[in-house]
Amino acid sequence: MIRLHVQAPLSAGVVMAPDQEQARYLISVMRLGEGDEVALFNGRDGEWRARLGDVTKRGCTLTPIRRTRAQTSPPDLDLVMALVKRSPLERVVEKATELGVGRIRLVTTQRTNADHTNVSRLQAIATEAAEQCGRMEVPQVVAPERLDRLVEAWPASRRLMVCDEAGAEAHDGPDAGAAAPLPALKALNDAQRGAWGVLIGPEGGFDPAERVRLQSCPAVICVTLGPRILRADSAAIAAVTLWQAILGDW
Repeated sequence: MIRLHVQAPLSAGVVMAPDQEQARYLISVMRLGEGDEVALFNGRDGEWRARLGDVTKRGCTLTPIRRTRAQTSPPDLDLVMALVKRSPLERVVEKATELGVGRIRLVTTQRTNADHTNVSRLQAIATEAAEQCGRMEVPQVVAPERLDRLVEAWPASRRLMVCDEAGAEAHDGPDAGAAAPLPALKALNDAQRGAWGVLIGPEGGFDPAERVRLQSCPAVICVTLGPRILRADSAAIAAVTLWQAILGDW
């Protein structure tokens, strides 16, 4: 069953029109015709079975028939990702969507080689991944902001798991060392299963001043991801998997 994310409200019998690219995909790529059915979701009204109608070379209509799944919400997890090269970043957006991240926030750091990216393309990748993996909503991809500004405005009520490839050796002070993620997350009680963020730094790691700033944030828990240095995209996938398995909806 083909799934499409749409913006329009969904209710039985209310005819809607997909956008031009979606109509082209249904008619020209998938060769669907009048009477064929697809699944629709908009992140608010659940998933609906819909029937194609008025098929022409220029477009079609979709009529929701019945709701097949009630609306659900993902865990309240933000993935905060330092900008990396295009291909790894696109892979992170796709896999983070599949893994159930609620929002993807992009940041620039002292060692980030780029300060901008094509957010519209990343959002399209997230949408396609949500359609394919069966999610009921599409995570928002937020335009890049500076790490220091993000940390300054970070709410105390949202815990932040900072994944630092440099490990405990990069942290000063008797209580500042980075912990192994499994014991650190398992030690938290059910009351701390609410709003969270996972922060993945750039390929070159965090600048020393950034580490100090992160350590001073009350919401931060610094963890390592094992004895090997992971690429940023691998680290993001591993960290979200660990969080989902222990504190998420797995």
